[in-house]
Amino acid sequence: MMMKRILIILAFGIAVTNSMAQQGGIDREAVVRRHTIHINKPDPLGSLTVGNGQFAFTADVTGLQSFPAYYQKGVPLGTQSEWGWHSFPNTENYRREETLKEYELNGKKITYCVQVKEPERSRKAVDYFRVNPHRLQLGNIGLEITKKNGTLASIEDIQNIDQQLDMWTGELKSSFTVEEVPVVVSTFAHQEQDGIAVSINSPLLAEKRIAIRLHFPYPNGEFKDVGTFEGDSSKHRSELYKPASFGGAIRRTLDTTTYYVQYTFSRAASINMRRQHDCIVQPPAGSGDFQASFYFGPALQKTVPSYIETKMSSNAQWMKFWKSGGAVDLAGSSNERAKELERRIVLSQYITRVQCASTYPPQETGLTYNSWFGKPHLEMHWWHAVHYALWGRTELMEKSLDWYFTVADGARALAKRQGFDGLRWQKMTDHHGAEAPSSVGAFLIWQQPHLIYMAELAYRAKKDKKVLNKYKDLVFGTADFMASFPTWDAERKRYNLGKGLIPAQECFDAVKTFNPTYELAYWQWALTVAQQWRQRLGLPRQKKWDSIVKQLAPLPQANGVYLATESTPDCYTNERYITDHPAVLGAYSSLPASDRLDTTVMKNTYDLILKVWKWETTWGWDFPLMAMTATRLNMPDKAIDALFMPVQTNTYLVNGHNYQDDRLTIYLPGNGGLLSAVAMMCAGYDQNKKTTPGFPKDGSWTVKWEGLKPMF
Repeated sequence: MMMKRILIILAFGIAVTNSMAQQGGIDREAVVRRHTIHINKPDPLGSLTVGNGQFAFTADVTGLQSFPAYYQKGVPLGTQSEWGWHSFPNTENYRREETLKEYELNGKKITYCVQVKEPERSRKAVDYFRVNPHRLQLGNIGLEITKKNGTLASIEDIQNIDQQLDMWTGELKSSFTVEEVPVVVSTFAHQEQDGIAVSINSPLLAEKRIAIRLHFPYPNGEFKDVGTFEGDSSKHRSELYKPASFGGAIRRTLDTTTYYVQYTFSRAASINMRRQHDCIVQPPAGSGDFQASFYFGPALQKTVPSYIETKMSSNAQWMKFWKSGGAVDLAGSSNERAKELERRIVLSQYITRVQCASTYPPQETGLTYNSWFGKPHLEMHWWHAVHYALWGRTELMEKSLDWYFTVADGARALAKRQGFDGLRWQKMTDHHGAEAPSSVGAFLIWQQPHLIYMAELAYRAKKDKKVLNKYKDLVFGTADFMASFPTWDAERKRYNLGKGLIPAQECFDAVKTFNPTYELAYWQWALTVAQQWRQRLGLPRQKKWDSIVKQLAPLPQANGVYLATESTPDCYTNERYITDHPAVLGAYSSLPASDRLDTTVMKNTYDLILKVWKWETTWGWDFPLMAMTATRLNMPDKAIDALFMPVQTNTYLVNGHNYQDDRLTIYLPGNGGLLSAVAMMCAGYDQNKKTTPGFPKDGSWTVKWEGLKPMF
């Protein structure tokens, strides 16, 4: 008996020692600060952002937005908020019903909101509802610096640049010279209100050779809006509202949209409209320092925080953020990739906190510039938000998870219109949950289980019945739709997914496609979890859900590998199907192995994809997807290789952004996916018994981590 107690104590001691080796002693400030971003020359792809998750301000090398034209083809100088939306007037009274097209699928007639081309009025209705509403570029705040000869300084005149983004405090400090005269600009974003504050120090101020210019663009109504479109000046108004020498406001009116820019100054300054949409702030002569705050909102607020108040907010909240949740330290590694991986990890935490921590699902380019007209895509919500829970910051994930309550009525109406039960979550939408016409998006289904996945993470973080009661209607409504969507195959005695869907790999014909591997696995997992929620709440099992899980079509395979879909047995030999996302791997990435998954077959699939895939067609989140699959397959070397695959869409810029191409110069799902993959590579997943399972045990990696949560 005594020997048994000694063995138990020794085992406990070993477990504690291993835990401390994984989770102890990280100097978080040192980890963050060794990746302070340094910029020493103008770079269209090197702009830097301050913000708070619901508001972001992206600046050039001057610390403000002085040269937007130079950056418009790189990472644009955007100012965006979660509330800033606009619609062009619907003068033709287009109706969303005009964008619907009827399909006959599985013996049913179903309408989908797609990009119909005729009749002409329907095509115009499609164009209108794809464009509207769109997110607004709220305004541009930059420096105007006058040279000795009286002309304005260009970006070529900005010399001796030393710009640093201190992510530990949120300070963007920009030092440079103009004609050998020094200028120092310090920029902060408030962490609870939508605005920035700036401190300017330079001898040029005393000579009134530095002014602040506020410029207000008009929406261009295009897929990509970088905030430099002038438009018809008669369609919008910018006017001083109760101006004063120390503070006031500018009122902006665009059609039926109105918002305000409030300001306050440390010294009495003049503020005037130079042109209809240009406002000039001229600090007084005789002093070499000036501080100003600019705050944006749909309504006037009582007070505007000063520069000092904004700085204090930034310092306090950023330090709180970095000291909370998870951390990873790779400093002791000899592997040549370790420093770069740690840089991507730190910068991705900062970027996603600034760009994607709103009360709404974010768009794929965050709060920097519009892509897809500024609309969020719900199939990407997993990639934007799940990492928060895995990094011990579940409250940030839940901020946007709560949005589903506000759009549930629309999701229910969509399901009902198509003859399904429950809640069918939209794909390309706006903050009110309205569907945007999309011939691809209307047929995607893999966003449906995301709600259950995130709700389960929220429950797992607290293990509190209050979480179950809070989200149960959303979880059960989602499961009801998922159970009503499959069709019964009487010949094979099974349920099929499809026809009438496009998988996560978006190169398939919606009318012909059925039984994609990833979606089959995700369907089974999510319905199983929904049943667990019923049991936790003391409710009887839902028989229909059990029937679907039990009789859902098997994961399709041929020649020892899993197929992308059952309907495409040539998916690895036909060039049409070896493009876009290798989503078949998703069946064993964020998801644990189902009772139908054969890990040997999945490994064969992984190896085949490495050989045949057209990697130039992939996207930023595909590489974390592969890293997660490789981790589960006990191939940590391939997990690291996936994160460093030399493909353009796997590029991480000096500012940490995941670059895709000229259209998508930033891509937040790549950053969020990286963080989710790293969490799994460190903390593992359910049923995993290895430490840091995603890192090779070759002696070149020293991985310290703390505060991370295992994946399912």
